[in-house]
Amino acid sequence: MMQQKNPKTRADELKNILQKYSYEYYVLDSPSISDAVYDSLFQELKDIEQKNPELITQDSPTQRVGGEPIEGFEKVQHKSRMLSLNDVFSVDELHAWIERMHKLMVGKIEEYFVDLKMDGLACSLIYEDGILTKAVTRGDSYIGEDVTANVRTIKSVPLRFYIDSADKKLYQGRTEIRGEIIMLKKDFDKLNEIQRSKGESVYANPRNLAAGTIRQLDPKLVSSRQLVFHAYDLIREDKTEIPTHSFAYEQLSKLGFVVNKSATKFSVISDLMKFIESWESKRQKLDFFTDGIVIKINDRALYESLGIVGKQPRAAVAFKYPAEQATTIVKDILISIGRTGVATPVAVLEPVIVAGTTVSHASLHNADEIERLDVRIGDTVVIFKAGDIIPQIESVVKALRPSNAKKFNFTESLKKHYPELSFEQKGTDVAWRIKGYSGAIILKKSLEYFASKSAMDIDFLGEKNAELLVESGLVKDIADIYELRAEDLMKLERFAEISANNLIIAIEASKKPSLERFILAMGIRHVGYQTAKDLADKFESLERFIKADFEELNAINGIGEVVAESIVAWLSDEANIKLLEKFDRLGVKPYYKKQRGQLQGLKFVITGTLESMSRDLAAEKIRAKGGDFLNAISSETDFLVVGKNVGASKLAKAEKYKIKTITEKELLDKIK
Repeated sequence: MMQQKNPKTRADELKNILQKYSYEYYVLDSPSISDAVYDSLFQELKDIEQKNPELITQDSPTQRVGGEPIEGFEKVQHKSRMLSLNDVFSVDELHAWIERMHKLMVGKIEEYFVDLKMDGLACSLIYEDGILTKAVTRGDSYIGEDVTANVRTIKSVPLRFYIDSADKKLYQGRTEIRGEIIMLKKDFDKLNEIQRSKGESVYANPRNLAAGTIRQLDPKLVSSRQLVFHAYDLIREDKTEIPTHSFAYEQLSKLGFVVNKSATKFSVISDLMKFIESWESKRQKLDFFTDGIVIKINDRALYESLGIVGKQPRAAVAFKYPAEQATTIVKDILISIGRTGVATPVAVLEPVIVAGTTVSHASLHNADEIERLDVRIGDTVVIFKAGDIIPQIESVVKALRPSNAKKFNFTESLKKHYPELSFEQKGTDVAWRIKGYSGAIILKKSLEYFASKSAMDIDFLGEKNAELLVESGLVKDIADIYELRAEDLMKLERFAEISANNLIIAIEASKKPSLERFILAMGIRHVGYQTAKDLADKFESLERFIKADFEELNAINGIGEVVAESIVAWLSDEANIKLLEKFDRLGVKPYYKKQRGQLQGLKFVITGTLESMSRDLAAEKIRAKGGDFLNAISSETDFLVVGKNVGASKLAKAEKYKIKTITEKELLDKIK
């Protein structure tokens, strides 16, 4: 009888063979065994480790799925910045970039390295002596979030480097692998089928779902979604070890990473252009979404020497394909007042998928654009995404125009929806702006409101400091406060070291606001605290709120058509969406926590003056116990709190609706 192997020996053998099979499956796309065989060997290893827990190592395939949910993500500073790329949208722009490169590096550029641009979440994986130790998101390019527990669940991420013919130096010391976390089209479609079968809303696009999944606090949930990691860069402390981008791809594949097999290098520009042209139609057949092609100078030393402009490397660009198109119907046209006081018309559309995302709004830019396109409410329109990002209306299908299509009167709509404001056009400017208000004045007021106690509650950022930050040019939009540094503030008249540090600390402390406070802080017209709370309770996340449509909003008790239109207009403004994206990049993460307390579901109104606290503080305490604080009495009000110097009208309404009145002392008993 053959002697049974030592458990450690058998476990090591199983780890190695399972890693080999994973390499065949993910990298070579040529598995030599069935899933059932893999599962059987995996279970054997799991059984050995359960009986011999001392044999469990962090690179074991059984250790991909974490146990308990984590409490949050720690910040991690990148050793070298994770940069984004400049975009070019035409062959002419690409030729112009290539010419600039050759002028800067006369006679030195021999090759370009070209790859498909994946639409996912950029992530950095840190390996020490070939073992995965940390995974970090791009973040703001300087600092990202530690998402190691979640990334370990992605089966295409090697927990240790595959022992193949890779350069032996890579198995020693620190190696950084950068790549994109994506969701394949088939897995995205499958997940949405499950959502539909449950009667739940479907996910808008794979990129957002992949990014949202990686930011989940429960690794088991992440594991249940089929994410994939595609590597595109390899970084060593000694940069001479990786001479070219094509060499990096060769090594990545040998180390066990999935890389795009279509990636290649060109020395002849006409061949490079043919490659780009060929993928414009072929990309639709890929199993993942791509919106363009990445072109880099292949030589890494030349690439590094050309440096960085802003947040982008000079030696690389992303060529974006022409936007995809779709047709849909204009349901309405609303006007949004932007942060600079400009009135921007927005088309409300029947939702349609364009370039992988659901589009329900499109900017019409200004009154002249509406006239030029001759867009009417009820029209069928052709929409596209500029740079595959911003929805635009290209044209109207006039052959499908219904007889009741309604022309939009821009000036009349301004009067109807903003009766308290006056608007004007100055000189040759086509934009209509609020009369008497400059962009700077609006920004100061927006910043002061954003920082106010009822909104983000940022100490030391009152009226005077808000004015100073705007006038100094340090703040050009309200999200800019999250990029302020103490040394910047100390150059200003009102700030010394202590006051500068105090403000920076207060700003940093505001990065995790409750969802209702953050919505309120945006200053959306007609949205006060109670409405912001109702919105937070309805959508429970900023991502879901951003996707809200008119019907959903109008159905919320207490909101109604006017407020719903105002919110839709705000969410349809390109500048506002970019602002929300900027908040996210800078680490502002609103959270939602369902209020559960003894006042759950009860609605309170206060009349008169309270002796023990302000009305705002009383409202805060009521909400903290799960109750709702209202400014006006309705038939749904449960309690009227009667203070000093009460108004007769509220008492009369309370009697009419048979609402119970309570004293301040009785309120204190309920909220203590």
